[in-house]
Amino acid sequence: MRGVSATPRSTIRDSLSVSLTVGAYGIAFGAASVAAGFSVLQSCLLSLLTFSGASQFAIVGVIGAGGTALSGIATATLLGFRNGLYGLRMAPLLKVKGTKRIIAAHITIDESTGIALSQESLGEDAMRAGFWLTGFGVFIFWNLFTLAGALGAQAMGNPAAWGLDAAVPAAFLGLVWPRLESTSERALGASAVFLALALTPLVPAGLPIIATALLAVGMGIRNLKPLRLRLRKS
Repeated sequence: MRGVSATPRSTIRDSLSVSLTVGAYGIAFGAASVAAGFSVLQSCLLSLLTFSGASQFAIVGVIGAGGTALSGIATATLLGFRNGLYGLRMAPLLKVKGTKRIIAAHITIDESTGIALSQESLGEDAMRAGFWLTGFGVFIFWNLFTLAGALGAQAMGNPAAWGLDAAVPAAFLGLVWPRLESTSERALGASAVFLALALTPLVPAGLPIIATALLAVGMGIRNLKPLRLRLRKS
């Protein structure tokens, strides 16, 4: 990664704004984790070692509702599967090996991947800088705010009353929306929103996200067919 001084200001601005916004949501996780029966130490270790917001909420949600550890881990694993797909996209860009590869894998999340891809017009150096700055930024803020939320859980009350429950989806929407350039991409985005909203009151937590991912995969496979036909003709 180039020095921060050589990184475009827009990349630094985007990375820091997303890092702080998303990291602040760690307060809600820390509070929810303690409310579900986890200790402050356990809550902090989940953020340090798992570092996947949706998966962490799945674990504390399932176990807090009386589910088994196995079911919580299974749900968290399904939600974390997308991070592996992000890794396939980021690996050719980052080109890291050894310990640095392990670190990169740990901070390959929605936000670091989204910021990296949003810098595509500025070149690969800006994309790599966006990835590292956002990944480390979210990691630092997420863990600090997790500790704060866990320690202040009782005094804080309902985390949703602070509006923090909207921070992550708002930040992610801000990353995704500019990339929906074609009509088909916007239609897919809108379809995913409606599908998730329709399934939320009907199925267990986590399944609406998986359903929208399957919808995206299905649309992608469908779009591959006309592309193959055009390639054959050419």
